[in-house]
Amino acid sequence: MRPKSRQAPMVAGLLRTMIGAGQRRQARAPGAATARILSLPTMPEAVYAVGDVHGCLDLYRRMEDEVIADARMLGVSGPCLIVLLGDMVDRGPDSAGMIRHLLSPAPDGFERVVLRGNHEDMMVAFLNDPAATRRWLDFGGKETLMSYGLHPDPEHGFTDLAGRFRARLDAAIPDAHRAFLARTPFALQVENTVFCHAGLDPARPLSAQQPAELIWGDPDRLDSAETDDHPMVVHGHVITPDVLITPRRINVDTGAYISGVLSAVRLVDRQAPFALSVTRHPR
Repeated sequence: MRPKSRQAPMVAGLLRTMIGAGQRRQARAPGAATARILSLPTMPEAVYAVGDVHGCLDLYRRMEDEVIADARMLGVSGPCLIVLLGDMVDRGPDSAGMIRHLLSPAPDGFERVVLRGNHEDMMVAFLNDPAATRRWLDFGGKETLMSYGLHPDPEHGFTDLAGRFRARLDAAIPDAHRAFLARTPFALQVENTVFCHAGLDPARPLSAQQPAELIWGDPDRLDSAETDDHPMVVHGHVITPDVLITPRRINVDTGAYISGVLSAVRLVDRQAPFALSVTRHPR
């Protein structure tokens, strides 16, 4: 299912360089410490933004195949980007496998950018201090731990968070997975489009956005913003029956772990946004 091309290494290298350059500029920009935000100076030939996967690796693999087929249908020859909008982990059955897959090479001719959602943020905090951040377990963390082979006591659940469990946790979660989660950026800006998990504060410039707004905020606020002087926002976080496209935002979270439907949106310069979906079972 992976198209092969002699241009693929060059395409991937170009996009990787663009993303890296954007990251370095942001790191030096005033106020960049508020939230790590990547930027690309120009739109890739196609961008595919994928909604909240929540450990549904089977659906995500189908989505990557759908994206590859769609790009082939379009005749895309330049660099393409897959943006995962956060919440790759928790609730679903295979968060460990999802991260493992994202650490593998992207399909030929594509690069991936994986953004931080509130669930990645909670998982990072838990890995640093399980006893102080145990609430993550009630937000899908239990399912994530079980995907790594850590199972709760049948009677008491995960209780010994500061004792022997901490040693088991440290042994079960690979260092590569920890590093991957820790370096996830909070947003990506491509020209006048911002990709993030939950939305942004329309009253603040992008350089002054707080991490909590980008991963926990209410995207509905964008619809009632008093100014039109803010970018188009592509996000997830709030489940919607179908991909929601409005003049100010695009919501791509169709509740994969509940509905069995994972969705994405394709953005191509000078074309209307186009929604893609894959299903676990026929609708």
